[in-house]
Amino acid sequence: MTGTPAPTDPSAPAPTPVPWPSVVPTGSPPTDATAPPAQRRADSGTGAGTGPGTDADTAGSSPGADAVAGSGTGARSAPPAVAGAQPVPGRLPAASSAHASGSGPGVWEELVTSALLGTDRRTPPGGERGPGAAAALLDAAAAETVRRRAGLRPARAARRPDPAPEDPRPPLPEAAARRLTMLLTDRPGTAGGGRRGSAPDLMELLPQWLATANARGFAAPPQTLPALLDAARGRTDLRPAALKFAGPRALWLARFNPDWRFALRATPGGGTASPGSGATERARRLWAEGLFAERVALLAALRARDAVGARELLASTWATERAEDRLMFLDSLRTGLEAADEPFLEQALADRSRNVRATAAELLSALPRSALAARMAARAATCVSLDRTRTPPAIVVEAPHECDAGMERDGVVAKPPAGRGERSWWFGQLTEAAPLATWSARFAGRTAEEIVALPVSDGWQGELHAAWCRAAVRQRDGVWARALLGAPTAPDAGGPGAVSLAERAKLLGTLGAGERAEWVAGFIATHGLSEAFQLLGMCGVPWATPLGRAVVDALNIARDAGSYPWSFSGVMGLAERCLDPSEAGRLDGLLAIPDEPEDASPGAGWYWAEAFQRLVTTLRLRAAMAEELRAGP
Repeated sequence: MTGTPAPTDPSAPAPTPVPWPSVVPTGSPPTDATAPPAQRRADSGTGAGTGPGTDADTAGSSPGADAVAGSGTGARSAPPAVAGAQPVPGRLPAASSAHASGSGPGVWEELVTSALLGTDRRTPPGGERGPGAAAALLDAAAAETVRRRAGLRPARAARRPDPAPEDPRPPLPEAAARRLTMLLTDRPGTAGGGRRGSAPDLMELLPQWLATANARGFAAPPQTLPALLDAARGRTDLRPAALKFAGPRALWLARFNPDWRFALRATPGGGTASPGSGATERARRLWAEGLFAERVALLAALRARDAVGARELLASTWATERAEDRLMFLDSLRTGLEAADEPFLEQALADRSRNVRATAAELLSALPRSALAARMAARAATCVSLDRTRTPPAIVVEAPHECDAGMERDGVVAKPPAGRGERSWWFGQLTEAAPLATWSARFAGRTAEEIVALPVSDGWQGELHAAWCRAAVRQRDGVWARALLGAPTAPDAGGPGAVSLAERAKLLGTLGAGERAEWVAGFIATHGLSEAFQLLGMCGVPWATPLGRAVVDALNIARDAGSYPWSFSGVMGLAERCLDPSEAGRLDGLLAIPDEPEDASPGAGWYWAEAFQRLVTTLRLRAAMAEELRAGP
């Protein structure tokens, strides 16, 4: 604006100010709010047709101002009566007097709608149809713009936020900091035809990078905190490692952006409930006043370092919690489950929620010396016996004929799922809840391997072995897990007790990392990769040398056979993240395009060469990442 207000008499009384509505201003204030809109347009030097949509008049205003400026016909010349009007203190222009008593988003939206549709089709608010409708619309928009800009009274300045806390951890080495920026911002290109191409998938390497950086105890560079929080927001699997690496400054930053509030919920008290003076009182206040997610995170964190304190905190409000909340809170007791939890869990068996009762029963059955485990053992023993009259002796199963109140109280669900018989359903629940030590005593001191090898009569073997699998996983019993897994080279690809690939994967989780890798390597060497994906996911990273070589050899065999390469994309992706980077040198011979057999998939050789190229490139990138993080700051 370049207009100059008319001189006034200093001795004259000040005009009464217009009671502008309280709306948020969206641009710079006008220089002369008292002049009529047409006069202000003339003063600005841009002509009467400039309107409130120009940069000089509405910079930063709402979308739609440009539409208002160009609406209707005759918008480039204001009516003489309006153009020659003199400013009257305390009054709005005539064009907007009809809506002088109301302002805000509703009026502005009506003006924008009229501008978009045209004044011939939509009469501006407070105006009339005719040749002056377009100019009246512009006048009303100008007045509304003034209201939107100048209608908010200045508020008191907010208190300056406390400075971000210091992070005492050593800074990242420079090369590692550059690598982190690349991992957070770069995206691999996609080759034609939907293929991944030979470029590594950098985002899939971020979890491993974060784990290594956390193990080394480095602090995140401050400039990477927003990108780290954004990455953790989009991928929940990244959150624990990302928030640990980001440190206390990320929690400080998260308070200023609602999109990052998950960081406060994931950390008990938003970082304020750390051990120390007053920590107990802060934890109790958060437990009483916090959001549900904050309370769950607090209970889980407290359980990890103080099992007794977490249990007492939960018991203090247990009776007043909602059923769905009680279920989630009870599930946190899996961490550090101990015999001292039994009294609380026994009380939960009488809970009014069936799901809560079932979870409490499951936890109690994981304590082999609990009273519930003893009750389940007595029930299961009456259902299973050894028939010594047969050669060899065989296991005989007599499933329960009813589900009484005592069984239901101990967590047995009476109604089976669709397609499942009642008796087999009840029998499976009893057997999986009984301590596995029950069976050695029941079968004359036989070992787990000997018991699993016994024949089972009347088609009950699958049901019995499946229940033992679940019991071995629940009780973390490696002896029974080995017996049920059997030898990895067995022709039936899973041993006598593993009824499914999922059961085998769960049983592997009870073994040590070395034994687990050795078993899966033997399985792959015998049965190939067709069923190995889920088993490989249970192995530690990086893969042990025998396992890694078994995977590479199996991939090479599949390539030479001309197999369909996309069938192995999942295993290849795992290999990129889990194979030891030192194996990259062994793969150089696989980068050439192989000769395709006559019955091979068309173009399979090119795809295999590309996949192995990506694998080698990723392994060497992982080796470089590890070296950068080993360097000193």
